[in-house]
Amino acid sequence: MKLIGPPSTVSDFDKNKWFYFERLKSNQSIFKLGTQKIKKNNILIVKFSENGLVENKQILNLNNMNDLKYFNKETQKEFKNNNVIYNVFSSLREKINAPARNRKK
Repeated sequence: MKLIGPPSTVSDFDKNKWFYFERLKSNQSIFKLGTQKIKKNNILIVKFSENGLVENKQILNLNNMNDLKYFNKETQKEFKNNNVIYNVFSSLREKINAPARNRKK
């Protein structure tokens, strides 16, 4: 801790895993009106053993951050519109939502 200082954050799940963040932004051209570009985005992940010795270390840089893949999948409905139960409930729903003047009291 004397050499690299306190961590930026400590893992909520493992108190022996520390994270150090380094981010450097620079302004882009005058035409982009203050938007900044990330030049450095480094993360150092240090895992300590129970004895306080470094067990594992990993450095992630800007190129590693772009490797995220998103999974796009749509869920399908499990009922069909053409079955008997759907038709019964649809007609009941229509009768319940009918205007009050059409109902007999």
